[in-house]
Amino acid sequence: MDMMLVFKTVITGMGATGVMDLWSCFQKRTLKVPPLNYALVGRWILGLPGGTFCHHTIVSAPPLRWELLTGWVFHYLTGILFAVVPLMLYGAEWFTHPSLSTGLLAGLLTLFAPFLILQPALGFGIAASRTPRPWLARLFSVLTHLAYGVGLYIAACVMSF
Repeated sequence: MDMMLVFKTVITGMGATGVMDLWSCFQKRTLKVPPLNYALVGRWILGLPGGTFCHHTIVSAPPLRWELLTGWVFHYLTGILFAVVPLMLYGAEWFTHPSLSTGLLAGLLTLFAPFLILQPALGFGIAASRTPRPWLARLFSVLTHLAYGVGLYIAACVMSF
């Protein structure tokens, strides 16, 4: 991968994650549904070196220093990593001719990570099955990742100039 492609991927991933965060703000303020607390993600990340991959519930684990910053950094690094998905689907042509459908498909494909890795590791079960309202949690995960997909498209359009 050449350096310009890496640069475009990083910027696209950051932009898409920013759009995802805008959706989360809308979700919280307008729909009154709290988004994922990235401090919990940071708590999980910081617990990994100690050998704790899965929690019964991350909420009951004691808070750790720097967990909020760690969670947000991980969130953006993951967004950058997932910006490779449209390249895998469409190739480098993605940045020349981005399409909304490719962005949305990439956003949906990234749902495997929270449904099968993060939510179970935090103690929320596969696809949020151990949450009070699993289908609502799943719906908001889908909407959030679709927002990420829209963000991929928007950022790729900007990068195509």
